[in-house]
Amino acid sequence: MSRTILLSIALVAAALSSGCSMVAPKYSPSLENVQKLKDSGAQTASVGTFESTPGKGNAKSISIRGSSLSSPYDGSYANYLAEALKQELSMSGKLAADAQVQVSGALQKNDINAAVGTASGDMEARFVVKRGGEVRYDQVKSIHDEWDSSFMGNIAIPRAQQRYPVMVQKLLAALYADPAFLQALK
Repeated sequence: MSRTILLSIALVAAALSSGCSMVAPKYSPSLENVQKLKDSGAQTASVGTFESTPGKGNAKSISIRGSSLSSPYDGSYANYLAEALKQELSMSGKLAADAQVQVSGALQKNDINAAVGTASGDMEARFVVKRGGEVRYDQVKSIHDEWDSSFMGNIAIPRAQQRYPVMVQKLLAALYADPAFLQALK
């Protein structure tokens, strides 16, 4: 074989074997979530440690059609969730580092499927609220989200990437919709 053919084969193989690496968009608070917190009558709270429970459907990076999506917060999706909670508590005037109430948790499921036609994402996290070391709330919240996708990867992959913060907003909305959670913050 000639050098040109070998070089062409090597370039094609390299292009096909390398996946693209992306970073999820930074979190933008949901105004509805912030308003829900403002109207809740909750006291101030701090945000403690959020961990990531290893397992299927909760990888360090999310695979989207061969591309990997990682968190902009120290590469940790648990940190992404903690940062989202901090931002929404802060915007609602409910965040205080020295508060007696602390919210912590564990991200248990975090996955996106950018299928052709309809893409979906699943997220699940355990949230724990403590006051003075005493557990006042300990529950798991989960969401399933769907959106239009495309056969074309150059359309489907960015849509999935942009949908990640929306999934987090929906998970936090499910948390704030729980009267027991809001009561634990009082």
